[in-house]
Amino acid sequence: MVQKKSILLIEDDPLLLDIYTTKFREAGFQVRVADSGEKALRIFSKARPSVIVVDIVLPYVDGWGLLAAARKLQNLKHSKIVVLSNLGQKEEIEKGIALGADRYLIKAHFTPTQVVEEVKSLLVSS
Repeated sequence: MVQKKSILLIEDDPLLLDIYTTKFREAGFQVRVADSGEKALRIFSKARPSVIVVDIVLPYVDGWGLLAAARKLQNLKHSKIVVLSNLGQKEEIEKGIALGADRYLIKAHFTPTQVVEEVKSLLVSS
C-alpha cells in the first residue's frame, strides 16, 4: 500500500483552514492542522509531515518564528515548507526563502486548488 503524503496546515483563519483541509484531503493527503503558532510548535515536536504550509501572520508565534524553528529540528529536516501568506512584498518573500521556505505563495494569487497543485509539484520535484 502506498503511504499517503502528510501535510501540516498552519492557518489562523477558520474558513481558509477548512477550505485547504478539504482540498488537500481530496488530493489524497493526510492532514493535520494548527490554528496558531503555539499549536504548530507542539506538533513539530512529534510529527514528520511531508509538507508544512504556513501562514506568516499567526497568533502567539508568527510564521517567521515557525519557519526558523522547523528548519532547526532534526525530525523536520526533510519536510518541504511552503509559506502561504498575503504578505507579498519582495523583502518578505526573500526573508521567507532565506529562513528556509521551499516555496512562497501569495494567497491572493492562487486558488486553493492551485495551492494543492503547487505543493504536489514541489513533492514531485524533490
